[in-house]
Amino acid sequence: MIMSQLQNQRVVLINQEAFYHPLTAEQLQKVHDYNFDHPDAFNTELLLSCMEKLKHGQAISIPNYDFKSHRSIEAARVVNPSDVIILDGILILHDLRVREIMNMKIFVDSDSDVRLARRIRRDTVERNRNIQYVLDQYAKYVKPGFEDFIHPTKKYADVIIPRGADNDVAIDLIVQHIRTKLGQHHLCKIYSNVFVIHSTFQMRGMHTLVRNAKTTKHDFVFYADRLIRLVVEHGLGHLPFTEKQITTPTGSVYSGVVFCKSLCGVSIIRSGESMENALRACCKGIKIGKILIHREGKSGRQLIYEKLPKDIASRHVLLLDPVLATGNSAVKAISVLLSKGVPESNIIFLNLISAPEGLHAVCNKFPRLKIVTSEIDTTLNKDLHVIPGMGEFGDRYFGTGTRVTPP
Repeated sequence: MIMSQLQNQRVVLINQEAFYHPLTAEQLQKVHDYNFDHPDAFNTELLLSCMEKLKHGQAISIPNYDFKSHRSIEAARVVNPSDVIILDGILILHDLRVREIMNMKIFVDSDSDVRLARRIRRDTVERNRNIQYVLDQYAKYVKPGFEDFIHPTKKYADVIIPRGADNDVAIDLIVQHIRTKLGQHHLCKIYSNVFVIHSTFQMRGMHTLVRNAKTTKHDFVFYADRLIRLVVEHGLGHLPFTEKQITTPTGSVYSGVVFCKSLCGVSIIRSGESMENALRACCKGIKIGKILIHREGKSGRQLIYEKLPKDIASRHVLLLDPVLATGNSAVKAISVLLSKGVPESNIIFLNLISAPEGLHAVCNKFPRLKIVTSEIDTTLNKDLHVIPGMGEFGDRYFGTGTRVTPP
């Protein structure tokens, strides 16, 4: 149920059962006396190793455990890194080390009669076992195992779900929590004024195209414009508003909102100019000012030119620059706006990608403005370029990069 509601995310399900220890020949001869409901039945070390690799973005191979032969068979299952990893198993909360790697711990609390009925159905239908064997095993190992090892782990759960998949409310809350976490970069937890647009496959696909060095200028502009439009629309959602009731053509009353009209854009020349069309498309007739800043060395910035609305001090300002790298240009541009009387809390800085270094620089100096971005990248390299980044945005967008003149 959780996976079905997270269709726009990469989700993988890993069962603890895949990590059962293969039985030795001696154990196979006495398989009826083997306790599969004891923590020692699982290769927890291997499970932890696999989870650690997945969390670091590495693909893994997990055993393909066969419940008839009680051994791992060929063709191990390859699992690629995903946005959400669901680790499922009756004893998954037993080991402290496993609990510590989890972002959310869930205990599904089902009635004992329901658990027994499900086990009988599964073991007789899927594993071709006779019902007497299933009942004997339940009485000898399963029920004691639940009481000794499973039920005590209930206290470690962040969420306890009665009725399992039938509990729609609990599942909706869990899915909403996951979506919230997916949209939160760790820097968003440090700076409450940083907002990252919730990522979808569509957005990731567009980022893949604009970041690809082989993408043509035409395609780069097309998909960059789409991403910019999303960032602009998300930024507009952070403007103050007032409630307003209107009458629809059907004569019905609709309770809506009206956003503030005192708004303008300011682009940091020249990359920021690539964002102007999207802003004009969203805000008809909006005034747009410009700021040109010259780089001096690796950290210095000098204001060269500014042309801003005369009444900018009374407006909310959308500051436009597609890439936030060191943050030096942004800090200079914001300082210019403040010198013109714009309240810091009236500035919303819009960009496509942000480097952590730039976010630190801007947020530490201006904690009351808002930053809206579509992705936070990893770092800056020695040349102060964003990594993985998308190259020189202005050159790629306006087609002014290095050209080779034919002989």
